[in-house]
Amino acid sequence: MGKALDRLKLAVSMKATRKAVTLPDGSEFEFWSAPVTLAQRARAQKQAGNDDATSFALQLLVMLAQDDSGQKMFAPGEVAELRNELPASVVESLMLQLLQDADSPDDEEFSPKSSKASSAKTAG
Repeated sequence: MGKALDRLKLAVSMKATRKAVTLPDGSEFEFWSAPVTLAQRARAQKQAGNDDATSFALQLLVMLAQDDSGQKMFAPGEVAELRNELPASVVESLMLQLLQDADSPDDEEFSPKSSKASSAKTAG
């Protein structure tokens, strides 16, 4: 009992990975995020209060984006400002980075300790 779940847990990394978006002024905005769990997805949907994909993605961004020290980058009360005071293109780029598959070989994993764990990946 539990072998299947243990195998699944060993096969994935839940460490935060680096995400970056180039801003209109040419600078780079960097944030880190762990993969989205089903519980986080459900909480973000509930907080969005409707079926709007943008509201959902904004809630996820606020919930999951963190700096390189692991601190949350946005407060829940900043959703309205993200929605109303920034160009849609910038916020959408951030949301897309968050929702992209974190299994890209270019993604750097964030770990407070510089321990290297080997992970086996299977070709599909």
